[in-house]
Amino acid sequence: MEEHYISKKLYSKKSVKEIDKKIKLLGVSTKINCYLFLNIRFFGMILLFIIILYSNDFGYLLAPILSIIYYKGITYLLLDYRIKERQTNLEMEALNFFEILTLSLETGRNLQEALNITLSSCEGELVNEFREVMREVKYGKSLTEALEDMQQNIPSDTINNIILSLTQANLYGSSIIKSLYNQIDYLREKRKLEVKAEISKVPIKISIISVFFFVPLVLIIILAPVLLGYIGS
Repeated sequence: MEEHYISKKLYSKKSVKEIDKKIKLLGVSTKINCYLFLNIRFFGMILLFIIILYSNDFGYLLAPILSIIYYKGITYLLLDYRIKERQTNLEMEALNFFEILTLSLETGRNLQEALNITLSSCEGELVNEFREVMREVKYGKSLTEALEDMQQNIPSDTINNIILSLTQANLYGSSIIKSLYNQIDYLREKRKLEVKAEISKVPIKISIISVFFFVPLVLIIILAPVLLGYIGS
């Protein structure tokens, strides 16, 4: 409790809110704690600064630079990069998940029944999020409230739009099947465009590899006999 109190005094409310928001986007299964992360980032930066400052002749120059790199880098690697990666994974899972959900709704089931059927047929991070929703409903929270809370854990605007549609359909009793099909088509098209973008980057990557590895090798092969002849003479 005392450690938690000190942490609250050490960091601004804005920093805590920003990091807490990012940690929620890692999902319900994440083990990272907001204050633990802030402590690792802050005290790790201080420790690194002191070590470099006193262990290197140019420590007064390197210490601030490397400390800032550490501060920014640990935030990117542990939070930003993982959030971006999770967004991609969730959107890939969303296609199959919402297709099954739509088919379940078409049979005349209500949203809660359709979700239970879909959860029993799929696996993945998105399924874990919806399982948490159903667990909260089981313990007394309304489905609408649980879905609204779930949106804080989803880094994809596309999926959050679908969840918003589900929330409104559950609240007002309207049909959502047509809207789901439109969202599924959008997800499928978005995935196609992402794959095409990745494919278009392949020639550039090959060119970079060629410049740094193959071109020097070819030059060595071509120039080696000339250099050897020059040295021998």
